[in-house]
Amino acid sequence: SMSLRRLEKSAQAKLVKRTPKGVELTAVGAALLSHVSKLRLARDDLAREVADLAHGRAGHLRIGASPSNSEVFLPEACSTLLMEAPKVTLNVAVLDNDALLPALRKGELDIAVTHTQQLRLPDVTLERFREDEFVVYCAASHRLAKRKSVTLHDLAQERWAIAAAGAARDRPVIPFGSLLSLRRVFEERGLPAPRITLVSDLVMFKLRAVAGSDLVGVTVKANVHAAAAQLRLKILPVKGLDWLRPVAVAYRKDAYLSPAARRFIEILKATARGISRN
Repeated sequence: SMSLRRLEKSAQAKLVKRTPKGVELTAVGAALLSHVSKLRLARDDLAREVADLAHGRAGHLRIGASPSNSEVFLPEACSTLLMEAPKVTLNVAVLDNDALLPALRKGELDIAVTHTQQLRLPDVTLERFREDEFVVYCAASHRLAKRKSVTLHDLAQERWAIAAAGAARDRPVIPFGSLLSLRRVFEERGLPAPRITLVSDLVMFKLRAVAGSDLVGVTVKANVHAAAAQLRLKILPVKGLDWLRPVAVAYRKDAYLSPAARRFIEILKATARGISRN
C-alpha cells in the first residue's frame, strides 16, 4: 500500500480504483503497466547482453517450436549449434502455433519457429525460410496404400488422426493444419465431415498410431519421410490437394539477439535447405 501511494504521488494520478469485484487499474495505471512491462523486457535483455560480453560466451537460448517443426530439422540444428559452441545452453519448448508468438512477445522465448501466414506484428520480425507440404498418410498395409491415385471420395469413410490444436479451437481458415480446413475441403466436394478418431499434438505418437492401425493422418511431409522406413508408412497421392504452409523464425524486433541466437538462425536455415534438397 505504501509503495502504491508513493507511485501514485510520483505519477500525480490514481493508478487503481475499487470496484464491487475488487481493485482494478485506472486508465493511467493500465498505461503505466504497459510501459513497465516493456522496461522489464529491456532490463532483462540488457542483463543478458552484459553477461554475454563479460563472460565471453554466447549464453542461454530459449527456443519455441510448433509440434510439427520440432521433429525433423530443429533437433539437427540444435545439435550443430551445441557442437560449435559447447558453452551454449538451450531450452526448447514445444508449443501450439497460437501460443508461440504470445510467449515470444512476453519475453519468455528468444526465438520461435512457427507455421505462419501473412501475419504482421509491429514488434516481431518474421523470417520465412521454408514451406512445409502437408500430406495424407497411412500404414503400408492400409487398403489405399497401393493406389496410384486417391480422391477425397476414397477418403470419405476413413478415420482420421489430427493435431489437437485443430480440434480444440475454432480459428480462421488457413491453407491447412486445422480441423476447420479439413472440414471445409470435404464440404466443398459435397462430402460428409471427416471422422476424427485420434487427436494429439504428439507427432511421433500419431505416426506410430497410424502405422499400427487403419487410420489415416495428416502431417508435414518431412515428418512422414523421416519415419516411413522404420514405421512402414505410405504417403497417399491425393488428387487436387496442394497443402503448403510457410515456416518462419520469429524474434522481437527491438530485443537483444545474442550471438548464439544469430548463429542458430543461420544453422536452422541451412539445415532446412539441406532437408528440402533431400
